[in-house]
Amino acid sequence: MEYAEAYGARVPKVGLGTWQLTGESCYETVSTALELGYRHVDTAQLYENEAEVGRAIADADVDREDVFLTTKLSPRNAGYDDALESTKESLDRLDTAYVDLLLLHWPNPLVSVSETMAAMDRLVEMGLVYNAGVSNFPEVFLDRARSAAETPLVTNQVQFHPYKPQRGMLGYCQSEGMLLTAYSPLARGKVLDDDDVQRLAEKYDRTPAQVALRWATQHRGVVVIPKSTSEDHLRENLELFDFKLTREEVDTLTKPSLLKSGAAMLDGMLSELR
Repeated sequence: MEYAEAYGARVPKVGLGTWQLTGESCYETVSTALELGYRHVDTAQLYENEAEVGRAIADADVDREDVFLTTKLSPRNAGYDDALESTKESLDRLDTAYVDLLLLHWPNPLVSVSETMAAMDRLVEMGLVYNAGVSNFPEVFLDRARSAAETPLVTNQVQFHPYKPQRGMLGYCQSEGMLLTAYSPLARGKVLDDDDVQRLAEKYDRTPAQVALRWATQHRGVVVIPKSTSEDHLRENLELFDFKLTREEVDTLTKPSLLKSGAAMLDGMLSELR
């Protein structure tokens, strides 16, 4: 496993995303992932699966300190008191004394970001949170959050894949020593049918998913959190670091598309309504 580092945080470059995983399916997937060697798990208050994630970590034959655990504050809990109280409730559900990383899931226009950052600073001071960050923050909002926080923000978690390479945000994070955490790194499966991805998969005797994830992890300071419930796919998603795309191949796969990235996001939104 390779790691990315920022402001003292050492984060496995491949983690398990748990969005839309619930109940026993979530517990079993996290348990399998940990057994296979995953040491980075991402959840959120909005996912309503923190209890299952925590139970899987507690039951695993892995020391808690060896698992990098992330959860996210719901935007509705962005106020100072709500942030403190809801994080403590998350810790109870996760059955852990701390989380390695706490993110604000989305900006909340009704709450000053300085209020949320003050709560996160306090949670770090209390030892309940080791690192802080944000998710889905545009650059101007990220600037405001960083200015308001005493604790260095480790990452911005955003959609990132060959159709949405986030060049501006990636450059910002790299220049400021932050990580970019990539969710939906396979564009909800749409990138797997890409002709260039398939061609390189054949060249390197890899799956299209491995090629797309390798594209992401070859960018400096990028961490990926793909979601899968298949044991084979979970295993494959870890097997990325014994081959390397050339610079020309990385450039070939980088093909910004508002249509394709928007379709991937719309799929995700619609799935929430089903």
